[in-house]
Amino acid sequence: MYTLRRHTVPVLPAGADPIRLLHVSDMHLVPSQRDKIAWVRDLASEAPDLVVTTGDNMAHTRALPAVLEAYAPFLDMPGAFVFGSNDYYAPEPKNPARYLVPTAPKRVPDVELPAGELAAAFRTAGWLDLSNRRDHLTVRGTDISLVGVDDPHLDMDCFPDDGDSQLALHLGVTHAPYQRVLGAMHDDGADLILAGHTHGGQLCLPGFGALITNCDLDRGRASGLHGWPGPRPGSPGAEGSTWLHVSAGLGTSPYTPVRFACRPEASLLTLVPRGV
Repeated sequence: MYTLRRHTVPVLPAGADPIRLLHVSDMHLVPSQRDKIAWVRDLASEAPDLVVTTGDNMAHTRALPAVLEAYAPFLDMPGAFVFGSNDYYAPEPKNPARYLVPTAPKRVPDVELPAGELAAAFRTAGWLDLSNRRDHLTVRGTDISLVGVDDPHLDMDCFPDDGDSQLALHLGVTHAPYQRVLGAMHDDGADLILAGHTHGGQLCLPGFGALITNCDLDRGRASGLHGWPGPRPGSPGAEGSTWLHVSAGLGTSPYTPVRFACRPEASLLTLVPRGV
């Protein structure tokens, strides 16, 4: 039941052409998931101008060819990426109830995934590696500065030092939306922050929403378009708040392949001039 969410985000300067940004996160792909591969590939029909993936692409030691097959239609487009834990380490069986305990200790798995090969393929295609880095690109005539961090859930994040002056649009990119990272990107002047990791709660209750976010982000912002540190949708004139988009992602651990009241998703964000 994959679904494409659509949002309009007013973050561009006056007179700029709209930019269609495809946000893909948390595929957790195993090679046998041919339906997921086909669905992701078909997103190219939406003709995005920019593709950003916020990690957790692999869920199997032999998933690299499948991941590259899924992303193949996009690799000649402008793109950027950061990684999550399931780009570095394979998932392992665990008690699902651990996710319901926010203070459960983190454990680094034992089996490594080919993160280096995936990163090299993305970089060869021209995608920007934002793992604790800054970079920039131009899309449809708009100069974009970007800042990203490596996976905060594994404490791999190290916010990069101040760089050159920010451009017409400043994007922040992270896998896990921990408050320390959102705060740093907000203070850095990000117009829009992109994140994943939460799976939208994965198990949600109708009328209540996500039970947990698997990080210190509040449940009310487990997925969708919000503001940081305060509300943004519905109050477009609010100053001092950064747009935040959290993707509920496309997958799950293969050991807990269940989502409830939380469809797997990717998102198409149409960036438009402020005030539109």
